[in-house]
Amino acid sequence: MLVQFHYIMNVLLVLGSIMAVAHVSMPGTTGTYLEFADYSLYSNLSDNELMQLAIERSLSDAQSSGPGSENSNNPAALNMPASSCQALPSYRRPQQQLEPSVCPANPPSEKINPQGVCSVSHFVTGSGKRMVAYRRYDGTMEVAPEPEEDIEPIVKAILDDDVGTVRLLVKQPSCNLLTPNKDGWIPLHEAAYCGQDQCIKILLRAQPGMVNQRTLNWKTALMLAVTMEHLACVKSLLENGADPDIANMERETPLYKACEKENPAMVAMLLNYGASVNKNCIQGWTALHESVCRNNVEICEILVKAGAKVNMPNMYGITPIFVAAQSGKVDALRMLLRNGADLNSQAADGATALYEACKNGHEDIVEFLLSQNADTNKPGKTGLMPIHIAAQRGNDGIVAMLIPATSKARVRRAGISPLHLAAERNRNDILEVLIEAGFDVNATLSEDHSMMYEDRRSSALYFAVMNNNIDATTMLLEAGANPNLDTFNPLLVALRQGCIQTVTLLVQHGANVNAYIPTHPTTFPAAVMFCLKYLTLLKYLMDNGCDALSCFSCVYGSNPHPPIKTRRNVRYDVDETTEKTCVQFCEVISTETYSRWAGPIIDVLLDYVGHVKLCARLTEHLDSYHEWQCIKEKSMPPRPLMQLCRLKIRKLLGINRLKKICKLPVPPRLIKFLNHQEREREF
Repeated sequence: MLVQFHYIMNVLLVLGSIMAVAHVSMPGTTGTYLEFADYSLYSNLSDNELMQLAIERSLSDAQSSGPGSENSNNPAALNMPASSCQALPSYRRPQQQLEPSVCPANPPSEKINPQGVCSVSHFVTGSGKRMVAYRRYDGTMEVAPEPEEDIEPIVKAILDDDVGTVRLLVKQPSCNLLTPNKDGWIPLHEAAYCGQDQCIKILLRAQPGMVNQRTLNWKTALMLAVTMEHLACVKSLLENGADPDIANMERETPLYKACEKENPAMVAMLLNYGASVNKNCIQGWTALHESVCRNNVEICEILVKAGAKVNMPNMYGITPIFVAAQSGKVDALRMLLRNGADLNSQAADGATALYEACKNGHEDIVEFLLSQNADTNKPGKTGLMPIHIAAQRGNDGIVAMLIPATSKARVRRAGISPLHLAAERNRNDILEVLIEAGFDVNATLSEDHSMMYEDRRSSALYFAVMNNNIDATTMLLEAGANPNLDTFNPLLVALRQGCIQTVTLLVQHGANVNAYIPTHPTTFPAAVMFCLKYLTLLKYLMDNGCDALSCFSCVYGSNPHPPIKTRRNVRYDVDETTEKTCVQFCEVISTETYSRWAGPIIDVLLDYVGHVKLCARLTEHLDSYHEWQCIKEKSMPPRPLMQLCRLKIRKLLGINRLKKICKLPVPPRLIKFLNHQEREREF
């Protein structure tokens, strides 16, 4: 008992010494090389391995403590028994150091094996060779041929078309025909894929129950044979009981695949062996959908005779006739109509076959559908009719065909006119055709459609002006478009764009030069605010009746003005209920953008007003430049009698009469005077 007690105590002491020296020298500390060596030696050992090493160390010390021992004073880590080293794996065996060296400041960091692979990817080259790419932790990549899987003898015989060897191998007890490879393929799948119909017969005679076994991708031997178009293999499998309705992972049946391959003989064979003709795939498509999409009338006829439903929808409500119209398959469309397809069936989004044909620009399909009395007035869930989508896509030929069959009353109830869509997309040819056909150029968007736009536009003219399309603007105005229908007047859009030609067109056709912005109230016309940088446009507006007097109206008058508040840009919202304060002309002209032009702007405005009194802020601007003193003097009363007479005559005649005054027997000098053209040089 005493001996055992001493033995156990010796083991615990040795274990404690091992654990004590197995530590890491941290930066800023000192340590011997022995401690570092022991750390690198024992840190990776488990508790059981440390216990076993302690026992072996204890036994070794006991043996070496006797007479003649020469290594009793050596460090324990350097006197480790050879048997202990051999018991450890090679990567854990310590390397003997005869002479200690200085310990590094930091412990060595664990090195990542550059040969370590972090990802593996497989691919096939253009020549069909299978390759594998290994990406390592250090970022490098190595590409090598994919290691070939061990091929079973019977599979090799099938690949070599060695029917005799296959016949011999199936008779051997060691040959297991049901053992799959890594992809779940058994020899029957290989034979079907390679087109070995004789091998299929031999295999099924040996194991008839495996005829419907599937791969990991849920493919049967019949599916593989159909995909590779091996008609003889398909026949052999069907004769041996293959189920023609077993689908793959996408729920595609062999019949669906046969239609995809456009193989009428294979389709007929599958149907003769009981294939379900109306079974759909995961998207709801049937074999008839697939055949119609490929315009294969022969297969379509076979399917319809076998009981295919011509009006069966997929998961989106799309019927075969919809597919034919969408893809432009005239022959398939005619065949479906002959067999009772619903011409006006609607998909889940309300679209009809005619709508899809217009959307995709198939003029021949549209012509044929119209000849079959397709409904041109049936809108989708968006409210758009076929003529809307045709105008939006810019097909003038289709629009011309749809116009006689489209009800203008139904177009008005749709809340949007094809004129809007044509103008929005700059379809000038379509716009011209629609105007000639008598579509209302003043039709406005419904509230639902108008709310889709931030500026609440409503007329087709607004779209044309916004796009700076002068030709479309001219066509609409000459056809009688009202330029004052929108909340935000198109004239203001043209002024903001600085397009003189568009501004002239709009003003000549009655655009309101004194238009305001409801969401941004001002004490003066908003048109003035948009042309302060363009004095030519400002004078043109004034000549055409713009209210210049309101620009000199100020609530503060000659009293000091409060500091100008910076206003953020806000969106146009007619439903905005927040309190608004009207912006005065003197506030706008005092901003950094316009203050440098204050003098010339005031000078132009003074030509169109009588007695006015400048407010303190306008006076301050005119006093800031010595050259503007003459403008200040111009504003002081009394104003010249000729100026007052001119204003009175203009007011009495009105703008419309002033435009026609040149036709009256009036001296040219008087006409120029009334139109503020007396300073222009006569040629």
